Amino acid sequence: MKRELSNKKKFSSFEEKIVKISKIVKVVKGGRRFRFSALVVVGDQKGNIGFASCKAQEVLEAIKKAVEKAKKNLFCVALNGTTIPHEIIGRFGATKFFLKPASKGTGIVAGGTAARSIFKLAGITDIITKTFGSRTHINVLRATVNGLKQLKTIQDAEKLRGVSLQNRIRGIAK
Repeated sequence: MKRELSNKKKFSSFEEKIVKISKIVKVVKGGRRFRFSALVVVGDQKGNIGFASCKAQEVLEAIKKAVEKAKKNLFCVALNGTTIPHEIIGRFGATKFFLKPASKGTGIVAGGTAARSIFKLAGITDIITKTFGSRTHINVLRATVNGLKQLKTIQDAEKLRGVSLQNRIRGIAK
């Protein structure tokens, strides 16, 4: 009982967005069997996001399963204020998703609901994107997540290389 209460507190600040609900039909000897698939994104608008796709006999059951699974698969996005630290290309399957930081006030320039919803829930309000190749919801979502997972802040790069990059970025290289 205590464990359930602590989990509810932990995830109470998370918002959820349903990206897509699909009806799946399996034709059998006796007729057709219907199931539903839900693609859901969860986030706290502070850089923590997760997504999942689940199937069930009922729509609400599929959504509930997807939300629970998404909350278990959270990851943190490197942010630079309200945008991303640098340009990156995310890839998944036949989809390439180009992400570019934008100046304050630009907004989210992204086609489709999959990428737009993940940016809103991650707390990214200024970004420019372009999709190449396949534009299916799941492929775009996974390519976006692939790109966001590759992002690194200046501090991450310094730690990785063992050098100070602040002087080089400002143009005061030795």
